[in-house]
Amino acid sequence: MGATVEKSESNSVERWVKSYCPYCGVGCGLLAGVSKGSVTRIKGDPDHPSSLGDLCLKAVYLPETLQTSNRLLYPQIRRCQEGPFTRVSWDSALKFLAQRFREIISQYGPRAAAFYGSGQLTTEEYYVGNKLAKGFLGTNNFDTNSRLCMASAVAGYQTSLGSDGPPACYADIDEADCFLLMGTNTADCHPVTFKRIKQRKVIEPKRVMIIAVDPRRTETADFADLHLAIRPGTDIALINSMLHVLVEENLIDRNFIERHTQGFAGLKEVIKKYPPTVAEEICGVPECLVVEAALIFAMAKKAMTLWSMGINQSTIGVAKNSAIHNLHLATGKIGKPGCGPFSLTGQPNAMGGREVGGLSHMLPGYRSVTDDKHRQHVAQFWGVPHERITREPGLSALEIFEAMAQGKVKAIWILCTNPAVSAPDIDLIEKALRQAELVVVQDAYHPTDTSRFAHVVLPAAQWSEKDGVMTNSERRVTYMPKIAEPPGEALPDWRILSLFAREMGFGEAFPYESAEEIFAEYSALTENTLCDCSGMSYQRLKSEGPLQWPCSKARPEGTVRLYEDARFPTPNGKAILVPVEHAKPFESPDEDYPLLLTTGRVKHHWHTMTRTGNSQALMKSAPDPIVEINRADARQFGIQDADFVEIISRRGKVMVQARVTEEIAPGACFLPFHWGRQYGFFKAANNLTITARDPISHQPELKACAVRVRKVLDFPVGDN
Repeated sequence: MGATVEKSESNSVERWVKSYCPYCGVGCGLLAGVSKGSVTRIKGDPDHPSSLGDLCLKAVYLPETLQTSNRLLYPQIRRCQEGPFTRVSWDSALKFLAQRFREIISQYGPRAAAFYGSGQLTTEEYYVGNKLAKGFLGTNNFDTNSRLCMASAVAGYQTSLGSDGPPACYADIDEADCFLLMGTNTADCHPVTFKRIKQRKVIEPKRVMIIAVDPRRTETADFADLHLAIRPGTDIALINSMLHVLVEENLIDRNFIERHTQGFAGLKEVIKKYPPTVAEEICGVPECLVVEAALIFAMAKKAMTLWSMGINQSTIGVAKNSAIHNLHLATGKIGKPGCGPFSLTGQPNAMGGREVGGLSHMLPGYRSVTDDKHRQHVAQFWGVPHERITREPGLSALEIFEAMAQGKVKAIWILCTNPAVSAPDIDLIEKALRQAELVVVQDAYHPTDTSRFAHVVLPAAQWSEKDGVMTNSERRVTYMPKIAEPPGEALPDWRILSLFAREMGFGEAFPYESAEEIFAEYSALTENTLCDCSGMSYQRLKSEGPLQWPCSKARPEGTVRLYEDARFPTPNGKAILVPVEHAKPFESPDEDYPLLLTTGRVKHHWHTMTRTGNSQALMKSAPDPIVEINRADARQFGIQDADFVEIISRRGKVMVQARVTEEIAPGACFLPFHWGRQYGFFKAANNLTITARDPISHQPELKACAVRVRKVLDFPVGDN
């Protein structure tokens, strides 16, 4: 499969180029239509195995997001956050940054510096940033917005299966008889995957069953055979109760449990506490439906569980992931065609970031900074003393901003992300950014809510303007070619970081002149790890198409699914059944704040709208956030449909219109998070959310906080 399709199918397109979608973790293959050096049209690539030619609307409107009035074109510096920016040369910007980083590290130590990246970076860019921070600057403070997204899934896989890495793949959707969808509005957030599930249901409507677990009746839930309108945060009680039914009915796979797992006795004792009557009390789901869901899952020969942020973004997110793994391990539905626990990643290269060690406790190849052998191996590979890579994990995402607010972290370099919108409790994030001595924002767009606080802004090339690879949710690595020239003086993120490293005196270790050189180095470092990419090369990815890891030199064809031999990367080769208990959200409703707010996406936008906000068509479809509130709750608070309301938490407030509906569970309300303060100060959902987080994954509880909602009288239209 070549990188370019030369034959044009439209008079306005000179050539079609194979590429990869820069939005969600589905990892759809694109055909980019190029005319006069610019991308002018997008359609699906029928050859890409993850998407089979399908696309969502966001990808269709990608051309609008490239040449925009808010593209960041040149490096700019200002001495204080209130002052004007001055355009400078790349040479001046890099010299200034090198001087400031030397001063800060010399005065306060390496841990006073931090980097905050993104699942929108290519694997090569992730790798260079990690190598620079952890191997040469001596700080493990390199974390990413994946900490807000997939950290609980990472830790859950590690806890239950011995290593990160989704065992299932998209091809399993075409074989599964049962889909358990938990904490995912797949239709809106991963529409191409949802279409594949729908097609599977249409082919065998009587055999294939879909269970949707969601407080809201979404398009996903509406299509399901069984919708469990669960109270937010009660997923563990539901799964434990399903397991209770399966044990009582002898519908578990005792042979698989005995031969390939450990810890069943402890799990069995815990699930005794969760008969369906208890689940009904905790979850708000009738016990008959709990039993029905359990029997559907057990009786299916092939079952998949798919989940996303509704599971991960919780103070017990890792435990929720372990509960899902327990369900599959107890029934032997893992490592087989049509089976497996399959987390849906939120960003196009969140998986790639995990592979390169893009979290503050990790190193490339699923290695850990706390493991002496891992540190020694990576240090030797990079040519630095092993003491240079410190044993203490760096600060996780929110810890970085808390340390900045406390004056402990002095400098932060933010790449390709917008935490002043996406992180919880925006007041904390803004306070932290104001406290920092040096804020560097490297992005394709300016101003953003985050770049408003920058001392230095650096113009980065974005999708279609650079080459590199990304890994999607099914471990499939796709090569993205450079299609067009970046505007102004924008450069690929890997080149900016490499030039900075050279300015810092690390030139011998950062000699890169191409992304291909970086990938060759990175893939060699993954050899003999679970995420082995040593059998991949740009030449293969260009000529043969996407490949799934592990893809070693000994097994160059790649790996469709993990654990087909039922051996797991634990000391004894057995997966771990982890007893987990239900716990309430950190902040529960009370007399003052009687509703539980949950947040999420809408179909027409993605993350903080830096891209989709530049599309007139997408903005027209979803111009403003709207809060969904149950009819009974609305009646209690005197709210009617389309009223403007004020949503208040202990941290802030939002003012939006209300949608009164029966499609969300009583006691809960829903607000999309895409809008930041620059779209209207009181439109930002993360004015409300809480920084409480899972103690293992450090992922914040963005899906649950206590609020009150009241009607706003005499709302000043246009001032929101």
